Amino acid sequence: MSADEIRLVIPAEEDFRPIAHLVTGGLASRNDGTFEALEDLQVAVEAVLALRDDEGDLTVVLSAAEGVLRASLGPFAADTLHPDDAQGRGLDLERVLETVCDRHAVEQREDGAWLELTKQIGA
Repeated sequence: MSADEIRLVIPAEEDFRPIAHLVTGGLASRNDGTFEALEDLQVAVEAVLALRDDEGDLTVVLSAAEGVLRASLGPFAADTLHPDDAQGRGLDLERVLETVCDRHAVEQREDGAWLELTKQIGA
């Protein structure tokens, strides 16, 4: 089975996050994702996108194949994806991603750190 892939480049500003939310939901729905899986994935994407609110661009690459949705989001400064408790974040990113994703990993690329998320969306 071939994978559906969507590459979305949006400004990192908060006003543009709903676009990524909508596209994520559409891809999961198109690939018969459960409501719970869809909601989990949207929470994960929103938590990651909230790490940036600047005038640069963020890229969200979503792909779905064989009941698994993969999201790749970036670029970020490496220390953004590995925050320490001194920053005073209540519910940290690691805890959110462990709760709503099946797998997550940071990948270092030429332009910065990218977060790779994987979520089982089908039965």
